[in-house]
Amino acid sequence: MANPLTLKVELGNRGYPVVIGARLLGEGFDLAAFVSGPDCLVVSNETVAPIYLDPLRRMLAGKNLRTVNLRDGEAYKTLASVGTVIDELVSAGANRDVTLIALGGGVVGDITGFAAACYMRGVAFIQVPTTLLAQVDSSVGGKTGVNHAGGKNLIGAFHQPKLVLIDTDTLVTLPAREFSAGMAEVIKHAAILDREYFAWLEKNIGRLMHRDRELLAQAILRSCEIKAAVVAADEREQGRRALLNFGHTFGHAIENCSGYGKWLHGEAVAAGMMMAADLGGLAATERDRLRALIAAAGLPVAPPAVGAGALRAAMELDKKVQQKKLRFVMLRAIGDAYVGVPDEPGRLDSVLETANS
Repeated sequence: MANPLTLKVELGNRGYPVVIGARLLGEGFDLAAFVSGPDCLVVSNETVAPIYLDPLRRMLAGKNLRTVNLRDGEAYKTLASVGTVIDELVSAGANRDVTLIALGGGVVGDITGFAAACYMRGVAFIQVPTTLLAQVDSSVGGKTGVNHAGGKNLIGAFHQPKLVLIDTDTLVTLPAREFSAGMAEVIKHAAILDREYFAWLEKNIGRLMHRDRELLAQAILRSCEIKAAVVAADEREQGRRALLNFGHTFGHAIENCSGYGKWLHGEAVAAGMMMAADLGGLAATERDRLRALIAAAGLPVAPPAVGAGALRAAMELDKKVQQKKLRFVMLRAIGDAYVGVPDEPGRLDSVLETANS
């Protein structure tokens, strides 16, 4: 792909571009233009840094660059990891003109963004996501934060990046399981808001799973367009943005109950989407389409056997609980999502029991 694709997240003077293309890391993009001060801190992990840190260094020649490499995995998405990043900033004597750069997947991005939100009450940061899940979802929208033993992403802040730079070539080195996990968020975007996109995914899922570069770029762009439009309309999730949590109430509970990192986020969301479809009474033909697409992406369609009671307890701490009532994103049809509570008393317990049987 010769020319990168660009879209804008429209948030007034806090808006920012999302740039998508091949061969952007190295000398393919003027990253330094988005680093206004002399100092920057690249936050990565032990898996990604050996592959992509040197190309990033070349893009930032002339800047005072320091690095922090965290341990890899959801288990390390903690306040302790945020503390490690902030300790490095303090040690460097970083001022408010420092820029943090997240080089890695969703865990690295969330930790880096939260550290940037906290340090000196907010400094600039840039997302350079290297996993499909981060490219299509977590890098866009400004949600940052870490997990707590009591629940997923309970500690965090809204803090928008200055730039999201997506080099599709990073997907070449992504393990198959991680790639499938990213496809869960692609499917989610289509399922909630774009029926035609869902049909396009059904038609092209085979080539996408074989990592066809042109089709992947189109899928990443469309998912980012959907996410950007929702965020622009509801930055702090007071209404429409909650639709992006389709499958997540169940999914976060699965991650919590199975132990963070045992199931990847996308795997848990995939099973959660099927549970949410059952909860909302999605028509059988539509539910079958959703199940088939999730399975074709190499994702689970049912949760691990952690117990209905454990899942229910974990969901009680979900951020979408209001007035002690669990709220869920459900589907009237593919492409038509809504937020609500189950119509039938006992419906949630029935879905949990069935899924864990």
